[in-house]
Amino acid sequence: MPASLFGRLTLILVVGLLAAQFASMWLHMGERAMIMQQFHGQIPVLPSRFATHLLITLAAVIAVSLVAVRLVTRPLQRLAEAADAFGGDLESPPLPETGPAETRRAAEAFNRMQDRLRRLIAERGRALAAVSHDLRTPLTRMRLRAELVDDETLRAQINADIDDMQAMVESTLDYLRGLRENEALQSIDMEALLASLVADAQALGHPVTLAGKTVAPYLGRLSQLKRALGNLIDNAVKYGQSAHIVIEDSAVELRLCVEDKGPGIAEADLARVVEPYVRLEASRSRETGGVGLGLSIARDAALLHGGRLVLENRAGGGLRAALVLPR
Repeated sequence: MPASLFGRLTLILVVGLLAAQFASMWLHMGERAMIMQQFHGQIPVLPSRFATHLLITLAAVIAVSLVAVRLVTRPLQRLAEAADAFGGDLESPPLPETGPAETRRAAEAFNRMQDRLRRLIAERGRALAAVSHDLRTPLTRMRLRAELVDDETLRAQINADIDDMQAMVESTLDYLRGLRENEALQSIDMEALLASLVADAQALGHPVTLAGKTVAPYLGRLSQLKRALGNLIDNAVKYGQSAHIVIEDSAVELRLCVEDKGPGIAEADLARVVEPYVRLEASRSRETGGVGLGLSIARDAALLHGGRLVLENRAGGGLRAALVLPR
């Protein structure tokens, strides 16, 4: 049985019409009498004119079936294409509400869902802006008031707590901002982007290296990819002492691997470590900073581009985080 709806409907129509044709032949008494008289007691061979008629009928049936099935399945194909487009671009146009009643109802339902999702994301964006302002303002006041504390030890502890709170707020807002942004696609020189990130890390004294070449620019969202790669590099430096970036490019996909020399991650935790706010204390000490959002941001950026984030332990020790992006 064909896997696609188009193939299945075509097969059903062709088989049904051919069965009807054979039934018509069998019920045609003149043809039946001729066959029985000519081939009595033998396996009958169809007359040539009937075979010609059957071939013509078969060709007509197949042609009409292809056209009919295409008309039936085209709205489903448009719906699938619209869903894929909406997943990558929130401003994608709505489906045309035309065609049969069932098609119109499906298009109307899809357009209503699309509109509700747009409103939900817009409302979340406004809430994000409000939270950003409401949280930063009291933290700033707390930092100013901490300077009035005479006890230096207590003042340092208060400032450390404020720094932790500030880092958590910034990380959370950065994560939510990545989910909210609908950045336009642009041609990106990934090799130049990685080179700039490596130069920034090296300027801070971090052991970060880059190897490999890209074969062509990549069409993507610059700020989200930069944020994702920056998080992967920061994680490698914080938890793996160093970061070695390897570019593996082809006509099919672009693979950006960030390798470190740390303790790696237990195999059972590789899947859940990319979830928001998940931190593995066995290998991710809190003193190094972070609230468990770096890998989540990188994963979401990969998914937004139709790719994936692959984490695996290296044979020689350390972790390899590969951002795999389809061409």
